[in-house]
Formats: sequence, C-alpha cells, structure tokens
Amino acid sequence: MPFRNITGHRHLLELMAQASIRGTLPHSLIFAGPEGVGKRMAAVALAQLANCPTPAGDDACGVCRSCTRIARGVHADVAIVEPGESGSIKIEQIRDAIEGTGYRPFEGRRRVVIIDGADAIVTQGQDALLKTLEEPTAASSFVLVTSRPDVLLPTVRSRCQCLRFGRLSPAEVAAVLVGEHEYSEADAHAAAALSDGSIGVAIEGGAEGFVDAREAATGLLERIAASDDPRRRLEGAKALTGTGSGRGVSDREELARRLRALSSILRDLGVLLSRADERCLANADLRPQLLRLLKSFDGDRALRAFSAVDRALQALEGNASPKIVADWLAFQI
Repeated sequence: MPFRNITGHRHLLELMAQASIRGTLPHSLIFAGPEGVGKRMAAVALAQLANCPTPAGDDACGVCRSCTRIARGVHADVAIVEPGESGSIKIEQIRDAIEGTGYRPFEGRRRVVIIDGADAIVTQGQDALLKTLEEPTAASSFVLVTSRPDVLLPTVRSRCQCLRFGRLSPAEVAAVLVGEHEYSEADAHAAAALSDGSIGVAIEGGAEGFVDAREAATGLLERIAASDDPRRRLEGAKALTGTGSGRGVSDREELARRLRALSSILRDLGVLLSRADERCLANADLRPQLLRLLKSFDGDRALRAFSAVDRALQALEGNASPKIVADWLAFQI
C-alpha cells in the first residue's frame, strides 16, 4: 500500500516520502503512536518507495513486481519481524534480521527491516540491536513500530529518530470502514465515534455494539434533558445499563462502552456550545439530535455531566455495581 492509499497523517507521510527520495531519511526510525492508526502500513509503504523501480513522484507505484512482493511479505530485501506465540520477539529473531542486513540487497535497492510490536523485543534483543541502529550498513534501514515507545530501552530510543503518528479523526475512521470493510454509513459513524481514532479498535468493537451504545447514550440524554422526574431518570439509567449478553462482553464492559459513548456525545455538545469547528465533532451524523439537546444543556451543565461520566467510568473500573453506577449517573446529568 503506497503512502497515497494510507488514511490520515498526510503531512508526516509527505515529509517522510520527500526525505526518502532525497536520501535524507534516517536509517534507524521509530514509528510511535496508538494501535490501529496505520503505522505498520506506513513502514511497508516506506519499504516500497525505497525499492520501487518506477516511483510515481514522491511515492511508490504500488503495482510493480517489487511493490506487490513487499505488500505480500515475500520480498527478499524486506523483512517483517513480529512477536511469536509467546508474545515476545526473541533475540534469535533480531540476530537473523541483523545478519540479513550485512549483505547487499538481492532484488531491490535497500534492505528494510520492519519490527512490528517493537516493544515486545526481549531486553537481550534490544541490546543486540544497539550497534546496528547506531551504525547501519549504507543500504539498510530499520523501522521499529510500537504503540509503547517508552517500553524500549533508552539506549535504543536514543539511536533512532522517532516519528509520532496521531489518532485519526472520526471521519477518517468512518471512511475506511465504509470503503474497505463494507460497513454501512450509520454503523461506520457509530464505530468511528467510539474508536478513539483507531481503525483497529473500531473493527474489534463490532458495529452492532457501537450502534447500541450510542442509541442508549442519546436515549438517556433525551429522557432527562428537560425533566427532573426521578422515574424518567431511573428509566434512562435502566436503558443505559443494557446487557452484554450475546456479544461476548459482560454487563460491566457493555456499560463502560455506553459511558464512553455518552462522554463522546457530551464532548460534542461542548464543541457546539463553544462554536468550535464542527469538523471536530465525533458524532457528526447525530448533529440534529445534538442541536435538540443544546436547548437543555448550557456549558456548565454539559461540563458537569462530562465530569460525572468520567467519575462513573472510574467507579466502574473500581468494581462498583453497574446498576448503582448507572442510577447515580442518571441523577448527576
């Protein structure tokens, strides 16, 4: 997948591509950032550009023999190292990767070693990497991909240039879900709103669960928006609690997901109240419902509700009863 086909991170990818073409990109790199935002794809795209015989401007063509072999993971000069069944990357894997870079490229211009999940490298393996990261051979590059760069040894981090990948916007996540994973527009927006900017999180969560979570959250707000009736609030709490049965999650996990959906909606109310750029909305497809809720939520109430949801999540993590948490929250909003 060339750089142009990766969602998000445009400025970072453009700078990386230009540096690669000019020969100024450091040979030892760390791609750091949240899970599921495209770090590994960017590393593969960099390997394609480094070895593509017919680049398209500042990007690989993506269709030549070299590009397709790299994408399939069978190119002789591009090695992808990742954790094994034990969950760690053994020193033997690192030694094999280092040994491969000691030879001239076989079918391309540059040997590229991509270590995906680099924070899983055992300490001895990280020590073995130090000299190679500091003085790589002229025709080789190392890319360490990780969501936890601080787990790497300081001596490893000091020998690499760190490129930080941010979270994707909800609109970017939704576009990928629709275009590449056959989600409906409604399901994609629901999943994207609760994905924390990660396509991986959106896919793992399941569209149905995300849709139900948003519906429960908006239902609670609509029930209690303009009413102090305790019965309506308790009805809203009951709907918010729901059940995790049938989807492989517990009632506690389901409530946590619905609380995160509630937090996301309250954040969007804050965006609208502050008249900020509406492109920042996580739930842009719910704009009509959000505007109706604004009639009952001023800035102070929205902020208090947001803080209450945060406290509810903390209580839930502390093993409080889901029902008690939901009932308490319904009287705080």
